[in-house]
Amino acid sequence: MTIDCADAYALAAFWANVLDSKVSDEDKPGDEEALVETPGAGLLFIQVPEAKAVKNRIHLDLQPQDRTRDEEVERLLGLGATLLDDRRNPDGTGWATLGDPEGNEFCVERSTAERAATASAPTATPS
Repeated sequence: MTIDCADAYALAAFWANVLDSKVSDEDKPGDEEALVETPGAGLLFIQVPEAKAVKNRIHLDLQPQDRTRDEEVERLLGLGATLLDDRRNPDGTGWATLGDPEGNEFCVERSTAERAATASAPTATPS
């Protein structure tokens, strides 16, 4: 997947932290391209002169594996993401839409464990 951006290395470094990965050893600050490789996918960041102007037509959905959705949201906010739309519900369902440092939207969903807990929770029966 290729992502246009203003600062390829800085945005790649952000996403490398998000995905517990690293920027390619071949890429350095100031490079016009930077690659983050993850199991099953690569993210190539390419510097372009145009600024982001509209909502993304495609975005990443992240599903944490070793923490809850809310813990992941807090971790990502600490890395520099911003909360754009909070769709988390009181019953634990829903997601959060965040923006990376250049404003690209992405979502954080519930973990597999959280989904399983919700699926196995007893439902109220009408009286």
